Amino acid sequence: MSDTDSQTALHRAEAGALEIAYVREQLVEPLPAPASEVGVIGWMRKNLFNGWFNTLLTLFALWLLYLILPGVLNFTIFNAVWSGTDRLACSDINQGGELYEGWKGACWPYIGAYFKQFIFGRYPDPELWRPILVFILFFAGLIPMLIPSVPFKRETIIYMLGIFPLVAFILLTGGNIGYNGFLLPGAIMADSELKFWVDYLILTAIICAVVHFIVRGMDGDSRRPIILTLICMGLLGVVLFIASVDFGLTFVETPQWGGFMMTLVIAVTGIAASLPLGIALALGRRSDMPVVKLLSVVFIEFWRGVPLITVLFMSSVLLPLFLPDGVTFDKLLRALIGVALFSAAYMAEVVRGGLQAIPKGQYEGAMALGLSYWQMMQKIILPQALKIVIPGIVNTFIGLFKDTTLVSIIGLLDFLGMINLSHSDSLWATPVQAITSYIFCAFIFFLFCYGMARYSNYMERRLDTGHR
Repeated sequence: MSDTDSQTALHRAEAGALEIAYVREQLVEPLPAPASEVGVIGWMRKNLFNGWFNTLLTLFALWLLYLILPGVLNFTIFNAVWSGTDRLACSDINQGGELYEGWKGACWPYIGAYFKQFIFGRYPDPELWRPILVFILFFAGLIPMLIPSVPFKRETIIYMLGIFPLVAFILLTGGNIGYNGFLLPGAIMADSELKFWVDYLILTAIICAVVHFIVRGMDGDSRRPIILTLICMGLLGVVLFIASVDFGLTFVETPQWGGFMMTLVIAVTGIAASLPLGIALALGRRSDMPVVKLLSVVFIEFWRGVPLITVLFMSSVLLPLFLPDGVTFDKLLRALIGVALFSAAYMAEVVRGGLQAIPKGQYEGAMALGLSYWQMMQKIILPQALKIVIPGIVNTFIGLFKDTTLVSIIGLLDFLGMINLSHSDSLWATPVQAITSYIFCAFIFFLFCYGMARYSNYMERRLDTGHR
């Protein structure tokens, strides 16, 4: 074919293409997604029936729910008794009541009758406004601190870590705490409030000396850490002085505390104390100073190797045997110290895992900028490490919250302890009393633990911007 024929054929083909070409002038409206891919059906296809194995697991779970759920609903709701004044309201005919033979259901009037003891223990009725006010102050600070969009975070944290613990302590105990000294022997100075403050000054000097030794061992300038130590000890001294002031409140001994209030006191104190202690121990275990590293390792391994029940038993029974005559600590205070140290050891390993996950380049980059060790940890390493280990930290908090029930072994009547104590009341003694109380206890614990887990997931999604 000659060049002239080829050009002619090409022109004809172009002319034909133009004749059959179609250009849309308006966009087509998007079609709705198939019904099988959206809504409840789409969610079920993606999450419950996406494959034969998941379908099998879903059917097995539905079978378990079919077996369990009707019995649970019948016991807790449909067959439950909702009003009554004593055990006869929750008893069948054979047990002296009016319910039909073989009746099984929850006895919720019993929970209502003991609700105050379950929440506040044996706290005196005329003084109940004090723990109620503590609850209000606690949640008034906790809720805005947990919501990222609420402003004044620094002020809220200062309130929760500084003001609230002192106010709560004074409200719950009544204040007017007496001090007798704790260091100097009685032959040198008789027990008095003056001796306590002299001992406190000696203790402050010892702590400053230890800080100086540690910082100098790391080739750092010890003036600033010592000044910070003096400020901390000064603030603690102010707190101790305020706690000794008589505010005119009736003194309530800790054996009268109990119920869910004691559970929250132990859990919140343990959580607030274990996190900073755990961070310090994790840094100490990774320190280049042999003495600091050895002490941190010994502390962590000792507390991790001892069961919490043993720790509580030692703090309650054995510790007073080793104290000098006249030196005593409150049983609740001993339990708080034991729980905090025990949790700090586990927290230290969680934080250490986060520190090891940070790439070496982050350390090298921080040192290349000329940052000191503490500046590097504060501004570069710890923010990343703590973000990584949020699930582990919250997991430790949840475990600590549930482990507070173990304090009943040393005679402290926490939430579960008060429930067990109520079983001895013959006024509400029925076959369903224990089951009802344990269901109520499990529901309250699940409510708080699930809330902590959900908030952890929310914070993970909010902070995990650098890994997706």
